[in-house]
Amino acid sequence: MIIRDEPEIEYLSLAGRKHRDKGLPSEDACLAITKNGVTVLCLADGAGSSQYTNSDKGASSAVRTVCELLVEHFDAFYVDNHEALIRSVLIAAIQSDMVILAKEEGLPDIESFSATLMFTAVKDKRVIYGHIGDGIIVRVSGSGLSPVTLPQNGEDISSTIFVTLPDAQNYLRVIRTTLDDTHAIVMLTDGISDVVFDGTKLLALPVIARLADLCEYPHEERERLLAQAIRKFVIDATPLSDDATIGILCWPNTPKPSPDLLPEDGPIVISERADSIREVQKAILPRVTRAREILATGQGEEGAPHEGNKLQNDTPPVPEKTVDQAASNRSMRIALYISCGAGLILLAINFFLWMKR
Repeated sequence: MIIRDEPEIEYLSLAGRKHRDKGLPSEDACLAITKNGVTVLCLADGAGSSQYTNSDKGASSAVRTVCELLVEHFDAFYVDNHEALIRSVLIAAIQSDMVILAKEEGLPDIESFSATLMFTAVKDKRVIYGHIGDGIIVRVSGSGLSPVTLPQNGEDISSTIFVTLPDAQNYLRVIRTTLDDTHAIVMLTDGISDVVFDGTKLLALPVIARLADLCEYPHEERERLLAQAIRKFVIDATPLSDDATIGILCWPNTPKPSPDLLPEDGPIVISERADSIREVQKAILPRVTRAREILATGQGEEGAPHEGNKLQNDTPPVPEKTVDQAASNRSMRIALYISCGAGLILLAINFFLWMKR
C-alpha cells in the first residue's frame, strides 16, 4: 500500500530562441496552487501566430482561472456524472475571465488571447487531468511511461485547438481516475513534447523519466538542473526553437522506472486514413434512419404497435414512478438547467465577441 504525502512540484517556462533572440518573452504560462488538500498544476501555451498578439496574457489568465477553480471545487468536478457539463463549466469560467480581461485591456474580443491548456489536479489518491490542444501529459510509474493525453492537432499537424474557440468544450478532454502506482506526472507544452515524444510511434522517450527524477533534488538545485537540461537539449538545439514549458508532480518515495531500461525505439503506428468518423457516420446511417422511422411511427419491425409497459397475460400495468425514480428525474432536470445555464454563458460570450467585431 502506497502512503502519499503532498507531491513535490516543479514547473518552469523558458522562452524559445525565436522569441529570446528577438528580446521577446515566452508566450507560455504555468502555475501551481496547493489549498484545501488539493494540488493543481496547470500549463498553457499561447498561440504563436501574428494575430494572437496577447496570447501570453491569455495563457496566464487561463492557468490562473483553472487553478483557482479546482482548488476550491475539486470534489464537484470529480464526482459529477455529467461530463459535458464539467467541460462546459470549465470553458465558461476560462472564457468569462478572458472577456473581463479583454474589456480591461480595451480589446474587441478574446481571439488574441488564444492558448492551449493542460492541467493535473490531485486530492488524496484522486486525480483529474484536463487537456485541450497540443503538448502531452505523461504518467511515470514503476512499470514505465504512459501517455495520459496525446497532442491534439487541428486540420493539419501544424495547427491545434485553443480554449478561446466558440465550441472549445467539445475538444476539452477531462479524465478522472486514481493515482495508484503513479510515481510522477509530467506535463509538457509542444516546445518540449515535440522533442521527447515520438508521435509516429506513440512513444514517450526515457528522458521524461530522467526529468521527473530531478524532483528528488532540493528545490533550488532541481530548478537549476531542469533549466540547464531544457536550454541545452531543447532551446539551444535549433535557432527556431519554440517556448518550452514543463510541469512535474512527483512522489519521491514511490516505485519509479529505471530510465536505462525504458525503450528508446518502437514500431511505427500506422493509422488507416480512410477510416474516419465521417465514414462511420455513413456506415451507421441506414440503422439510424430505420430507428427514427420506428420512433416516429411507434411500430416495431413487423408493423405491430408497441405495447409500451403493458405486460403479457393481462398482468397489471407497471406501477407509477417510485420515489427514487422521481428524485432521479428531478436531479436530471436540475443538471439540465445547470447545463443550459453554462451553455447560455458560452452563447453570451460568443454574442459579445460578435458584437465587438
